[in-house]
Amino acid sequence: MSAMRILLAGGGSGGHVFPAFAVSDALRNALEERGDRVKFRFAGTADGIESELAVEAGLPYSTISARALRGRNAFSQLLSLGATATGVLDALALMLRYRPHVVFLTGGYVSAPVGVAAWLARRPIVLLQPDIEPGWTLRALAPFASKICVTHQRSTERYRAGKAVVTGYPLRPGFDDLDKPLARAHFQLNGGSALLVTGAVRGAQRINDCVAKHLEQMLSRTQLIHISGRNDFDRLSKLREALPAKLQSRYRLYSYMSEEMPLALAACDLAVSRAGASVMGEYPAAGLPAVLAPLGEAGGHQRFNAALLADAGGAVVLEDERLTDDLFDLVMGLLADRERLQSMRDSMLRLRRTDAARRIAEVIIGVAK
Repeated sequence: MSAMRILLAGGGSGGHVFPAFAVSDALRNALEERGDRVKFRFAGTADGIESELAVEAGLPYSTISARALRGRNAFSQLLSLGATATGVLDALALMLRYRPHVVFLTGGYVSAPVGVAAWLARRPIVLLQPDIEPGWTLRALAPFASKICVTHQRSTERYRAGKAVVTGYPLRPGFDDLDKPLARAHFQLNGGSALLVTGAVRGAQRINDCVAKHLEQMLSRTQLIHISGRNDFDRLSKLREALPAKLQSRYRLYSYMSEEMPLALAACDLAVSRAGASVMGEYPAAGLPAVLAPLGEAGGHQRFNAALLADAGGAVVLEDERLTDDLFDLVMGLLADRERLQSMRDSMLRLRRTDAARRIAEVIIGVAK
């Protein structure tokens, strides 16, 4: 084999895209150690977040037609089915041109036409199920997959023996050698407590609204690294500019964060976020306690992710409708309770697993043989 060709596909959120990047890095390293080469191509929608992130990562990109089906009216569903059928043709043409040795799918609705095309073209499929419960796309594609890589043992129950492999969640670079003092110095934090609030790539408006409502009170009691998402960044920037200089210096506001994210996790004492799949890998890797406010949409998958970390003792779950009333008091209470925070940190660290990307790479290499 002159070079192993891997087609990556997934999208809709960073939680479906960043794992593909981590696995591609691990695959490249594993094959280079053996004296082999690998080529990658990423397939996604034209307007999805994956199109931006893949370009930033330097991966060749192919556009596939796809639309979400869940939660839409009948006419919109008909349009979505048409787009998905067109996407299957797009992906089949890509299979014929690129002839991948393995197709690696990480979820999101774009995975559906790519997976169907891979099955029709008789290309081996490896699925990554990053959430505890799979989305409808991964459930539909599971019968066609050679292997399904899952984050936790809880996810294996729905699959026949031997098909699911517990690998953990593949981490982006930067988690292997985290150092809390160096991370705090990077963000110019003083010796007091630090809170991380993050809404991932697109942000979380209700969480941002809570921060905006209590911003001065928060900053008088803790330092804040806030990843707002692009939609709320301008609004929060204006609030920051209106703060007294002393409080401004305690507020680190970002619209988006990628390479620095492991440092932000290591620098803080507590996180507030939704419960996308990445929290199950990245929070344990950094030993970061969390308040999780899972979204109930898209099948409620975030609830299962949050429950896993809460059951382990590393997180507190706050229902979305309680955010406005309860978030500020809950966060301030946890930051003041150093003993409980340490217990939560220890619980997170017991879930820590940093070899997932390498393990998934080994699965893909095995399937390609």
